[in-house]
Amino acid sequence: MNILTKNSKIIYSGTGRRKTSVARVKLVPGSGKLIINGLPGESYLQFSPNYLRVSCSPLQILGLNKEYDIYANTKGGGLTGQANAIRLGLARALCRMNPENRITLKAEGFLTRDARIKERKKYGLRKARKAPQYSKR
Repeated sequence: MNILTKNSKIIYSGTGRRKTSVARVKLVPGSGKLIINGLPGESYLQFSPNYLRVSCSPLQILGLNKEYDIYANTKGGGLTGQANAIRLGLARALCRMNPENRITLKAEGFLTRDARIKERKKYGLRKARKAPQYSKR
């Protein structure tokens, strides 16, 4: 969805999910800032170079990392799930911006939603698959 702001900048948005994390990402023309839940991305992701690289990788693949600011609103899960959710939301926003980006992002695997989630606990078991200790007598 494209939204016009007060100063007539076009905003591109996308939603990403991973495990129990949800990220709503907005892409605004700017200087390459990453803002997550109102905090700088580096401090929110605990200065982890891996999380920063993962969440900004769609822009780096397309060579647009200094042209757009990323505003992400995340909730649920941990930092790994949130970083991957931001990556998916950012890739979807880039596809809305220019449909030709889809070819490159699809080949890199950035548009695939990772469907692995926690398995539910079953009755009679301690966790999803862990059974109580067997006692013969």
